[in-house]
Amino acid sequence: MRPPANLDRCRSFIHCQISAPSTDAPETAKPRKLAVTISRLAGSGAWLVAEHLAQFLEKHAPAEGCHWTVFDKELVEKVLEDHNLPRKLAEFMPEDRVSAVQDMMQEILGLHPPSWTLAHQTIETILKLGELGHVILIGRGANIVTAKLPHVLHVRLVGSLEKRIARVQERLKLDRKAAAELIDRADRGRQRYLKEHFQASIDDPLDYDLTFNTDRLACEDVALLIGQAALIRRNSAA
Repeated sequence: MRPPANLDRCRSFIHCQISAPSTDAPETAKPRKLAVTISRLAGSGAWLVAEHLAQFLEKHAPAEGCHWTVFDKELVEKVLEDHNLPRKLAEFMPEDRVSAVQDMMQEILGLHPPSWTLAHQTIETILKLGELGHVILIGRGANIVTAKLPHVLHVRLVGSLEKRIARVQERLKLDRKAAAELIDRADRGRQRYLKEHFQASIDDPLDYDLTFNTDRLACEDVALLIGQAALIRRNSAA
């Protein structure tokens, strides 16, 4: 479903972020924060869009030392196996931002979640990655989790069922029936996840800044348009 090299990239990003930051550079020299969330219908080309978007933002919104990195739910969980990620990311943040993120977590999950499950860890990690910036977060309600971070742009990718089936068939070498069943399971699972954890509808247009139909635009062109909008968001959030 995704290039295997992305796990190494994610680990490299985490290592970069939790390394001791330089305190010599003046505040004005720090790059403005920026991040993007991508919600998608299964088979709408999210990973291809995200890879092209990361390349665009690496060129037009670079950060010294840390490369733009794509995370989805599976990659977040894999990196969580290697690190106590939420705590280490919090150590990297200024104290005032740690408090702000804690307030957001309380609002999202409630003051006393019944158990600190993997889902809760994933939500906390997504919020902290979004706070740090230079990430593209795919799925898992990342747009809802980071909704109050002004430097984050929220995107939804859609497409016709036939085009999405054809894309999944080509990518995974499945017959039409298997591809259609995979898409149905994935789409319904994502709807349930947002309903269960956020009491939200994945199809609510007000939760996104932009929606793209990947039937009509190539993934490279979608990535270019998202990148340009993200740069506008970065400047307006400054």
